[in-house]
Amino acid sequence: MASSINPIPISFRKLWERWNLRGFIILSLTLQTILILCAPFRKRTPNLVLIFLVWSSYLLADWAAGFAVGLISNSQGDAKGLGDNEEDLLAFWAPFLLLHLGGPDTITAFALEDNTLWLRHFLGLVFQVIAAVYVFIQSFPTNKLWPPTLLLFLAGTIKYAERTRALYCASLDNFKESMLKKPDPGPNYAKLMEEYSSKKEANLPTYIELTAERSKESRTVTYVAEPGDMENNIAVVRHAYHFYEIFRGLIVDLIFSFHERFESRAFFHERSAEETFRLIAIELNFMYEALFTKAVVVHSKLGCLFRAISFTAVFIALVFFYKLEKKAFHKVDVGITYTLLYGALGLDSIAIFLVVFSEWTVTAMDKSWQKSWVATKILGNYLSLKRPRWSTEPTTCLEWCRQILFRRWCETISSFNFIHYSLKEHRKLSPNIFYYLGIGYIAIIDFFGLKDIRDKMKYRTSRPLTEGLWEFIFQELKAKSVLADDPETAKRISTARGDWILQDSEWNNAEHATLLSNIVDVNYDQSILLWHIATELCYNTEEKETADLESSKNETSADLESSKNETSHRGSSKNETSPCESSKNETSRREISKTLSDYMLYLLVMQPSLTSSVAGIGQIRFRDTCAEAKKFFSRRKLPLRKGEENPTVCTVCKSILDVNTAVKPADVKGDRSKSVLFDACILAKKLNEMEARKWDLMSQVWVELLSYTAGHCRANDHVQLLSKGGELVTFVWLLMAHFGIGEQFQINEGHARAKLIVGK
Repeated sequence: MASSINPIPISFRKLWERWNLRGFIILSLTLQTILILCAPFRKRTPNLVLIFLVWSSYLLADWAAGFAVGLISNSQGDAKGLGDNEEDLLAFWAPFLLLHLGGPDTITAFALEDNTLWLRHFLGLVFQVIAAVYVFIQSFPTNKLWPPTLLLFLAGTIKYAERTRALYCASLDNFKESMLKKPDPGPNYAKLMEEYSSKKEANLPTYIELTAERSKESRTVTYVAEPGDMENNIAVVRHAYHFYEIFRGLIVDLIFSFHERFESRAFFHERSAEETFRLIAIELNFMYEALFTKAVVVHSKLGCLFRAISFTAVFIALVFFYKLEKKAFHKVDVGITYTLLYGALGLDSIAIFLVVFSEWTVTAMDKSWQKSWVATKILGNYLSLKRPRWSTEPTTCLEWCRQILFRRWCETISSFNFIHYSLKEHRKLSPNIFYYLGIGYIAIIDFFGLKDIRDKMKYRTSRPLTEGLWEFIFQELKAKSVLADDPETAKRISTARGDWILQDSEWNNAEHATLLSNIVDVNYDQSILLWHIATELCYNTEEKETADLESSKNETSADLESSKNETSHRGSSKNETSPCESSKNETSRREISKTLSDYMLYLLVMQPSLTSSVAGIGQIRFRDTCAEAKKFFSRRKLPLRKGEENPTVCTVCKSILDVNTAVKPADVKGDRSKSVLFDACILAKKLNEMEARKWDLMSQVWVELLSYTAGHCRANDHVQLLSKGGELVTFVWLLMAHFGIGEQFQINEGHARAKLIVGK
């Protein structure tokens, strides 16, 4: 009697048996469509909803296709409502699932770790091909569709093999292996010494003469840009690819020769900030596509050949099915088959369009083709849509479409503000039912480990990357690059996180020496939190009008004199102008400090994987500081605006600065709590003593903290960010490498050449 009880209604079971295979085949095609259309957007936006959509589609795509193959295999020989000749259609549908398992060109790996699973996909290729062959053999004697089935089987095998090959090439071990040069044993010491010994035994006057490598002064620039190249979009791609071929070794921690370093420094010292930004954006796009897409495979000669074979096979299969008499097939099944055929052709057409209009296509053409009318007018104009814009908001429909469809990264800077976050999170002064519901909501999402995601969605903001900010960062690093001509200086600059500026002759005096302790005597994460809160306190307690007036006065009246004073100690040219002066959209040092401050806290708190190698106990320190801030807000009666339950940021900052800090917090509280709230208050008071000049110092300190983060994070973490909209810190990472700042260069001279000299 128990066996007769079935919780699933019979009608539902019949519906499932009739439509499960059809449903999963359509689902598989839908997931492929989502991936090919949406996957490119993940390099253009950090939006968590879009990333979740791509992630879920990526995981479900393989499962849906594999499950459908299993359903086809089990359904053969069983009439499940598929109509007459169902075995022919089952065998015809199976290769489509191989096509789907091959995945679109726009995504092969969601994360870098997926590339290491290439062997699993290779085994999947073998077993899925065997399953498809098994399905085909079962229907072969009477199969009317065997010619198009074989064609689709060929196309599906090619697509799946492309994906497996792309994963194999992008796995970091194989990626590194492909970049290693031939072993260099150096001069043949044993042979030389044998000859030396034999000459000595013959009593011949013999000595060894060493011919050293060319000195730094005698080096000549071997790679230069021709006049007008930086205005030519195709030439810019060519230059970017040249340096990508060299500096992709950063991903796998390769060491570069001093020749490569010299060539890169010479080239990029001649570029403007805007030109350098364009080159780096293209280089990072090459890195993204090499590691997360099929670009390397499909842009090879063999890849193009197989892609042509695959597309032709699908097209011929469509023509064959169109001309076939289909009265014996169910109309629904015929409709599904047409959907699969047109869907496969549509996806392949999109893939071919992306292959043709790609930076990789430009690099595959020789210079004569690159200068042809077709390349200049068609590819050149297409590439111009990808050029970064410095506008704040899209003002036209064309610009809005460009930002969505063509930009290479998100072109924004993320922000996270400590004071704003603490104010929003602390207990309201008049709790009500909504407040207690909020407490329960926070407890629930914290229990499931989702609070960090909720905070990122609620408190992370973004602002456009301005030309003035990038110009300032570029000029600061360029000035330091001039000094980084020996290993010791280059290493010291790359490890500086504010102390290089504070030890400079302009700032290194008794008045400002105490600021240095907030850099060198504290951990990295502590210095970021200290300087962020101090920046916020100074920013919000200074009248904006006064600050703008002082900043403008500093930028216009000081003019070139100020610029020379700022950069002369870092080896800059006397004719070099200030970043703010050379930028079309002037950005004051005050705004630069504010932007970088919020951005660095965002990296510390919301990108812990990026800063985990250098941040220490940053999460604990941030939480303790938040707890002390909330406690301060709750106990102190702060003035409120009418109709508001929480004080404003400016009011809070003024109240914090009003606290008596004559005694250091550590002398009162001990070191159990890692909070730095009032240590930052002391720092802010010291900075306020400098009046308007504090923004010059703070902006330079923030650039050093940013460059320290960029240079000391793991390379694969930088690359992983490319699949989440990209980050400014990754641009700085590559900029430092091009300027020769870092520890990844073999700056010392190469092999000396030995000669055996025999006297007369």
